[in-house]
Amino acid sequence: MAKKTAAKKAKIKVDPVRNSRRGNVKGRRKISNGVDKTQAAERVKKILPALKKIYPEAKTALNFKNPLELLIATILSAQCTDVRVNMVTKDLFKKYKSAKDWAKAGLKSTGFYRNKAISIKNSCAAIIERFDGRVPDTMEELVTLPGVGRKTANVVLGNAFGVPAIACDTHVIRLSRRLGLSENNDAVKLEFDLAEIVPKKSWTLFSHLLIFHGRNVCKARKPDCENCQIARFCPAANNPALW
Repeated sequence: MAKKTAAKKAKIKVDPVRNSRRGNVKGRRKISNGVDKTQAAERVKKILPALKKIYPEAKTALNFKNPLELLIATILSAQCTDVRVNMVTKDLFKKYKSAKDWAKAGLKSTGFYRNKAISIKNSCAAIIERFDGRVPDTMEELVTLPGVGRKTANVVLGNAFGVPAIACDTHVIRLSRRLGLSENNDAVKLEFDLAEIVPKKSWTLFSHLLIFHGRNVCKARKPDCENCQIARFCPAANNPALW
């Protein structure tokens, strides 16, 4: 038995990247994708205050007055601009004010794409049935609502309830890669990577700052590195191979 056990142990190969969350690899700590955690955290310390000065008004661009309105707006924002969503919700929020109103709304009368309308109706029905008509304020409960994933839940938690939350949209994913904070393109994996290197109290704001910078300077096709005020901290600055 001892020989067999020893043989099994000898065959085990340790993946330094996968196991680095709880340990060190050659003296360096790495997050899930192999990015050096210590260096990434130090980069965040420089980027965060710089972006705060550049975008002091950074916040969600979606218009809302309560958690339910933000939930509806966020569901609508999938593959749609915030500007367009605000145009649509301006009148809708006057007509539909409660979860009951949305649950009873006719699919055609809302003017939404069918899948979004169904998600909204079903989510509101669940809110009525399971949460007494109030939008839940925890991740565990929010993601049980039809059509609500972690990204939507994080937007609601961070902006409607003031709970620190990292919402990873396309801008956050793109800039995190360029800034050397994570190589993950998966929003959920990236969320956990950033949670390890960004101070928790700044999670919500950090998401907004990256979104603002992504829309204004670090654009998808061609980032404006020459006029970027955080280019000195960016590994991808003026390096198209890393865009």
